Amino acid sequence: MSKAKKIIKRSAITIVILVISLTVFGYWFMGLIVADKPMYEGITKTRPSDLNYLTNDSVEYRGQILAVVTSTAEMGTSGKSTGYELTELSRAYYVFMANGFEVEVASPLGGQTPVVIDDDDVEMYDYAFMNDPVAQYKVNNTFALADLNPSDYEAVYFVGGKGAMYDFPENASIQNIVRELYENDKVVGAVCHGPAALVNVTLSDGRSLLDEKSVSGFTNEEEIFLIPDASEIFPFLLQDKLIESGASFQEGAMYLENVVVDGKLVTGQNPWSTWTLAESMIEAVGHKPKSRPITAEENSVAILNAYAQLGYDPAKQMLEQNLNEEIPIKRELLAVHSIVSAMQWKLVTTVDLIRLLAHAKSKE
Repeated sequence: MSKAKKIIKRSAITIVILVISLTVFGYWFMGLIVADKPMYEGITKTRPSDLNYLTNDSVEYRGQILAVVTSTAEMGTSGKSTGYELTELSRAYYVFMANGFEVEVASPLGGQTPVVIDDDDVEMYDYAFMNDPVAQYKVNNTFALADLNPSDYEAVYFVGGKGAMYDFPENASIQNIVRELYENDKVVGAVCHGPAALVNVTLSDGRSLLDEKSVSGFTNEEEIFLIPDASEIFPFLLQDKLIESGASFQEGAMYLENVVVDGKLVTGQNPWSTWTLAESMIEAVGHKPKSRPITAEENSVAILNAYAQLGYDPAKQMLEQNLNEEIPIKRELLAVHSIVSAMQWKLVTTVDLIRLLAHAKSKE
């Protein structure tokens, strides 16, 4: 056999072995995920009346909070669709409601607004929001920001979604609302791309709202991982713009909860920050948040944050405690983060997260 044929033969054998190995690994890896407890039957039909968090131990009326969503349905001229993120509105909406606040929804243009729904992230509260006729009326008939009186609200909350990068930064009504609430010792909150609303806000004394303020928001790393040409599609990268506006940007672990509170200014890094951000806003207004069942997703995020900040052993200990106490976790989230790490060639992290998945599987 010629030398060339031997090389071809060995290469073919190597490719076959790799394909078989990857296939076997894929089946094994999926087996680490599928044992997650399935959503209960009928979850897609969940209504607000099904949420004990809302119906039990009701809180007296405390005023109104304004939630602001984008009116933009397309990312510039890219042809890519966008809107506000459902989970960033739905979860905060019910936290505010459960804690005694009426929520009004507004947008730059008013009327019906575009929404982004990621089916992999939608859970019980999100389905309840989609089945809530009052909430749906609000998002389909939003108030135009220019028509509102800022003094009517105890806080304003800017919902994320990539559309916010286009119609929040230069909106004069947004700047007026933020300035009036902030200067009257009321609360300003924003999550993910929502902090784009803050980058051009100037206070009455001429200073930038963000001058020397600690904030968070969707990071450059998170943005570019999802959209490699983000710097060309968006008018700016949010992290860069917040820093340019005078803020001290507090970057957390990629795609994990990170909430920063600086007085009456409350910001969150990404969608996984929504629950804590909304409850931090309640605290900033001056109330203790109502007790709430912690979701499986939140428990998984806490494990991942423990790994990011402290390493493998503390994360394993937290996972072990959850399993022993039958505290729900969302294994799929651990798996997704292991894949993200692999795509970034963070092989040690990839292996560690797969080890955590395997440990969870072994405890079934």
